[in-house]
Amino acid sequence: MQEIKLELAIEDANLILEALGSLPFARVYTLIGKIQQQAAQQLQESGAAKADAGPPMAHTLE
Repeated sequence: MQEIKLELAIEDANLILEALGSLPFARVYTLIGKIQQQAAQQLQESGAAKADAGPPMAHTLE
């Protein structure tokens, strides 16, 4: 399967997940899992990079 990479704001990714939630679970659960896994990995890497750069700024992540 050919893959593409997307860059989205957290709010946009959450909106996509919300929309997927209205579809039959059996059809979308794998896709939801992939999105959540990739987002968690990127947010973890982003947090590690910020920690290396100095004190974190106040922000909210969902």
